[in-house]
Amino acid sequence: MANRYIKDPQARLDYAVDWSLWLSGDTIASVAWAVPAGLTMESQSHTATVATVWLAGGEVGATYTVVCEVTTAAGRTDDRTLEIICVQR
Repeated sequence: MANRYIKDPQARLDYAVDWSLWLSGDTIASVAWAVPAGLTMESQSHTATVATVWLAGGEVGATYTVVCEVTTAAGRTDDRTLEIICVQR
């Protein structure tokens, strides 16, 4: 199940995925974010256990599916899905 977040179209916000429980001592080597048209990925970063993306934009009433895929130092890969729901606040 995707984590759901409410976002105002004028907001510029960070969204993070904490992978620490899944990693079990492994670390994040790289992260790839899939961000659909309508949202703007302004930046992305990661630590050994957390992947973060900064998003801007969106259209009121739209729901966007954003996917975070990590590759670990041991070569494992997995992804998590975020739903961004745009609402005028």
